[in-house]
Amino acid sequence: MFIRTVQIQLSALLQRSRQVLLNYSKLDLTSKQTFSHGQFLRAVSTTCSLCGKTRRSPNKSELSEKKLTRHFVDYRRVKFVAGSGGKGACTFHSEPRKEWGGPDGGNGGDGGSIILKVNKQVKSLSAVAALYLGDNGEAGGSKNCYGRNGKVTLIPVPAGTIVTDQGKVLADLSAHGQEYVVVNGGSGGKGNRFFLSNENRAPMTSTPGEQGEERVLQLELRTMAHAGLVGFPNAGKSSLLRAISNAKPAVAAYPFTTLNPHVGIVKYRDHEQVAVADIPGLIRGAHLNRGLGVSFLRHIERCRFLLFVLDLSDPAPWDQLEHLRFELDQYEPGLSRRPQVVVANKLDLPQARENLEALRDRINPHRVIAVSAMTGQNTEELILHLRELYDGYLQQTAGGASEHTPMLTW
Repeated sequence: MFIRTVQIQLSALLQRSRQVLLNYSKLDLTSKQTFSHGQFLRAVSTTCSLCGKTRRSPNKSELSEKKLTRHFVDYRRVKFVAGSGGKGACTFHSEPRKEWGGPDGGNGGDGGSIILKVNKQVKSLSAVAALYLGDNGEAGGSKNCYGRNGKVTLIPVPAGTIVTDQGKVLADLSAHGQEYVVVNGGSGGKGNRFFLSNENRAPMTSTPGEQGEERVLQLELRTMAHAGLVGFPNAGKSSLLRAISNAKPAVAAYPFTTLNPHVGIVKYRDHEQVAVADIPGLIRGAHLNRGLGVSFLRHIERCRFLLFVLDLSDPAPWDQLEHLRFELDQYEPGLSRRPQVVVANKLDLPQARENLEALRDRINPHRVIAVSAMTGQNTEELILHLRELYDGYLQQTAGGASEHTPMLTW
């Protein structure tokens, strides 16, 4: 019985070996790898996605405009609470052969203040928290030991941050490295050593530390750029910014593609740079906070000159210009009268030429620059005129060199 079982197992093994050799004989010799002694080895691939890991990481997809909105925050209501001072100590010095050493209680440390500091690497207020608590000072100790002062809390904010308290402007942070003390820490308490006098040789008095200041302030970010692109949704502002600068805002064929301001830098051969801001599209009634409303109208306040972008595919582009100026004047009187130029976009579309001539007749003698942001047609004229506006701004400004420097921190 045992011999019969062994014979059956051997026959099955031989049959399986024949089947394997038959399969190898059908394979192409180029697909086989051999050892030096002539035996075949089954080819194994480690480059496929199932057999091996990918050596290079896949490219990360760019964030959409809607996902980027949570990274760009231009308004914060923040509560600041500075640190309290440490209490003073009430102790007396005592050691062998010196039992009546007198009072030796030290003062408490001062509480930590909270300071806003401009950092040109920060682009929005998204990293600013809703509550900040300062570091408290340590209590005083015996042997005239003073308590340690609380650490100062530095909060980095972007250039162009306005600090307001119930509508009153407290600070305008526009230069890199500029600081503003929001709340001061409380003073440390006095130890009984402080109250030592000829009349009172053993004072038992010590004072607690003062409470730190507490304030609730509003932080507003206003885009700092030389020129601002102002227009209705789908006027082609983002495409125009792509065509004349190094910025890459999102472009799509639907309204309100841009949900937060983008700033691009136009570079010239003499190494001069002009910052151009793409302001999200305005609609009629924006000064009443319709659409994106007042939250982005305030970004236009920092622009020294304006570029009104009109859509030439509209049957009456001059009406767009009137409505845009009306919205700006309703938000801030005289805002639409800043140095400006009218940019007629979408010159490549049908009926654009006819609408362009009608637009020039309507708003004469204002200059109109017709461009096509899609094809790049006539963008050179716009870039040159942008430089003329920039040079005129520097000449009119007394301290132009010092004022325009912070704007290039974006």
